[in-house]
Amino acid sequence: MTRNSLAGLPVSAAEIQAARDRIEAHIVHTPCPRAPAFDDLCPGPLYFKLENLQRTGSFKDRGSLNRMLQLGPEERRRGVVTASAGNHAQAVAYHAQRLGIPCTVVMPETAPLVKVANTEGFGATVRQLGEVLDDSAVEANRLVDEEGMVMIHPFDDPAVIAGQASMGAEILEQVPDVDVIVVPIGGGGMISGIALAVKAVAPHVRIIGVEAEAAPSARASRDAGRIVKITSSRTLADGIATKRIGKNTFPIIEALVDDLVTVSEEEIASAVLQLLERQRTVVEGGGAVGLAALARGAVPVGEGESVVLVLSGGNIDMNMVSRIIDRGLVFDGRLARLRVKVPDRPGSLAGLTRFVASLGVNVLETSHRRGFADISVGDVEIVVTLETRGATHVQAMIRRLEDEGITVSEYT
Repeated sequence: MTRNSLAGLPVSAAEIQAARDRIEAHIVHTPCPRAPAFDDLCPGPLYFKLENLQRTGSFKDRGSLNRMLQLGPEERRRGVVTASAGNHAQAVAYHAQRLGIPCTVVMPETAPLVKVANTEGFGATVRQLGEVLDDSAVEANRLVDEEGMVMIHPFDDPAVIAGQASMGAEILEQVPDVDVIVVPIGGGGMISGIALAVKAVAPHVRIIGVEAEAAPSARASRDAGRIVKITSSRTLADGIATKRIGKNTFPIIEALVDDLVTVSEEEIASAVLQLLERQRTVVEGGGAVGLAALARGAVPVGEGESVVLVLSGGNIDMNMVSRIIDRGLVFDGRLARLRVKVPDRPGSLAGLTRFVASLGVNVLETSHRRGFADISVGDVEIVVTLETRGATHVQAMIRRLEDEGITVSEYT
């Protein structure tokens, strides 16, 4: 199948339009505003599609609702089940409760606490099993086989894909001159839907998918030319951490998605932090990967081209926010730790902190190392944690310290 061909794909234009009509009155038509605070990252206008403003905090409302609205009376009686790390779980639970359908959700044991609590709060029965989504899916499939529940798949279902496609149609209406759409990828349902809706109307628009380096299932499958199962690692982008993409999503991605890129954990943390600081927007790790890719220069953008970044979800555990902020600050160089060696005599520490303060650096923490440090008995090693203006500021400070005869043995 050649790239950008729509023939033979598992979701038709008619199904996409029917899905949009079906869910129209029950979802949030999320805004897609300009993001001038990030003009330095893009040579043309940049827009954010704010799917974190959906009722359950992510784009998952669209696909799960479209699937459940097509259930017959007997299927509704039997109830629905799904396996999800959190966003799809909340969407299924919320709409099942609203529609009066019994709902069971199997979540990984590593799912963020906020997502588990929210899912239970929407009335679902939650079972936690396994470390990643694929492990939970085994139990969900057992409930389908043995108890007759109806599976609401997180991504690999034509009805779910058709529901997610409504976002692509909205983007074209909100930003008619869009040239590039950057979309997070987990199992591929969202990017498949967006690509189908967009390429059918505007085939020139480039669709770029972004994955976490720790779970690059789409990239691995594209490289292999077939669906492959990867060994994924823990990632801040838990919502897009899947071991394999779907049998329905893979051919769509191969046909319509122009490029796939990955981003590191540090880049994800920095993107979450930047969205908090510049946009005043709370976005989870999986939702921030598009900004991480743009910030690194992994998404080629021509002069004047319009770019839409999909911020796919905002269900971030508040207990995790401080850790992500700290990691983002370290990546940006605004939080630094130095090991310095000074003479072991009264006043050395005070002199060091006064000198560092004179350079506009805030001292957050200090500790002495004597007996266990690889230094002479006449010296002391001081580990100092600092708040700075960034990496350039840190390097300038290190040069000034060394000019003063203070040895900097390590910088992190």
